Amino acid sequence: MNTLLKELFDQLESQRLALVKQIETLNPDQLHQHPPGKWSLSQVYAHLITSEQLSVQYLKKKIQAIDEQPDTGLVEELKMWTLIISQRLPFKFKAPKVVVDHTPAFKDAAEIATAWSQTRTELKDLLGRFTANHLKRKIYKHPVAGKLNIVQATRFFSEHIIHHTPQIKRLLKQN
Repeated sequence: MNTLLKELFDQLESQRLALVKQIETLNPDQLHQHPPGKWSLSQVYAHLITSEQLSVQYLKKKIQAIDEQPDTGLVEELKMWTLIISQRLPFKFKAPKVVVDHTPAFKDAAEIATAWSQTRTELKDLLGRFTANHLKRKIYKHPVAGKLNIVQATRFFSEHIIHHTPQIKRLLKQN
């Protein structure tokens, strides 16, 4: 795997393992408890997993024609920084309909851990297929920012987790 992608993947894995550890002792009732009109821990985790799963599926399809894709440039870098800033601010965003429609209900922490681990294995395998000359290719389509490259996509996955971490911390305090 490319060194930069490996570094980004390892960071993602550290985030995942830390989040899974935080819920491993919770029972299903605690995972599904939620304030009125808000998501439960189970729903937040399911959202993170589903968004990654759908992204991996999309990337698997697009990598087949990666040589035909143009490179990203300054515009995409600016979009990425805007995306990072938006994820760090305490704003709420409506989840894309495709993510909402495909988000499963997990029964317990073990099921969450297994599903996320499987998705990450697929992501790791996929990242291993990118060569150095493919890193800047427009291959990932973010619902708001548009086409990004694989490095930017992987950074977004991490930023997405950072965005939901305060929400997870609030929900954990309630248990």
